[in-house]
Amino acid sequence: MNTPAVEAAPARAPDQVLTFGVEEEFLVVDPRTGEPSDGGPGVLAGVSVLDPQQGAHPELLTAQTEASTGVCGALAQLRGELRAGRDRMALAAREEGLALITSGTPPLPGAPSPVSPGARFARIAETYRAVVTDYQACGCHVHVGVPDRETAVAVINHLHRWLPSLLAMSANSPFHLGDDTGYASWRMVQQSRFPGSGIPPHFASAADHDRQVERLVDCGVLVDGAMSFWLARPSPHLPTVELRVADAATTVGEAVLQAALSRALVRTALRELSAGREAPRTDERLTQAAVWTAARHGLDGPGIDLVETRRVPAAELVHAMVRWASPALEETRDLVVVRKLLAGLLHCGTGARRQRAAAARGALLPALQIRPRWEGAR
Repeated sequence: MNTPAVEAAPARAPDQVLTFGVEEEFLVVDPRTGEPSDGGPGVLAGVSVLDPQQGAHPELLTAQTEASTGVCGALAQLRGELRAGRDRMALAAREEGLALITSGTPPLPGAPSPVSPGARFARIAETYRAVVTDYQACGCHVHVGVPDRETAVAVINHLHRWLPSLLAMSANSPFHLGDDTGYASWRMVQQSRFPGSGIPPHFASAADHDRQVERLVDCGVLVDGAMSFWLARPSPHLPTVELRVADAATTVGEAVLQAALSRALVRTALRELSAGREAPRTDERLTQAAVWTAARHGLDGPGIDLVETRRVPAAELVHAMVRWASPALEETRDLVVVRKLLAGLLHCGTGARRQRAAAARGALLPALQIRPRWEGAR
């Protein structure tokens, strides 16, 4: 691909706190067996009764639901909205005789659920057929506000090197329908079956990005322009950078950690662009290898440094990412919180490691189930 040497950049570094928000996807299951249920639409209807203002949305399959926060400026506000969203979802599920769990893939056996109602979901199912039959994959998506799409695309170029590390620390899908896959994030392996997945190409501008997406639509491999599977993209509907890399977070704290780091990385990218520093180019084959390595091992093994092009411990790359983003975290007064949450994650292990430990104890379903705060919710 031929691209200009200079990428689009904002005129100046950010001088105010960037807003952000989170979309959390959950699995709807039978509370006795953990088997995926088709009760997602009922749960969403219950949420709308409990709180019509709560952002709650259907996902591709009826065993999934999504809760979204509002636009937040501070980490404490985001944490509160994440907890409130989980409370309402868990209560609505209980009213339906169901439960919600936080896992990137369904960990326990059961038949895949039907596709959710709607013309677009039907087109997706028809286009991808067996790829979506058991694609009950759930993620934690972070939106970070930016001035415009041009800025969003330029920022994303600077995020490439860190996306595998964000995946590694979020890895929370070692099981799929009762089988241990041997991976930390089987969700990411499933997602790689779709065209245009993984780390996006380097785009010269928003127009370049849009042309390439439209080409994929014209070739029939994407349903529409909002369908790209890249791990970071300019949102099709909002003035945000959307990071879609993380597995569903077991705890609110892990979702907060992912959001705080994502915002800090975007803020750091804006400063790099303001200083006239281009994003380092990464080799496409190596980016694919880095995503696969993060999915395979999480934090319990090697990672790939995409700039130095060498293998290093995954935890070392996460520490490097935090150091890179530390000035931005200090500016938003989030550095202490991030260090505390990261220390806890490194001590207790990723969700994938904790899932395996819970399964060994025969307590996998209770370890993943979301309960309202008054029952000791995570």
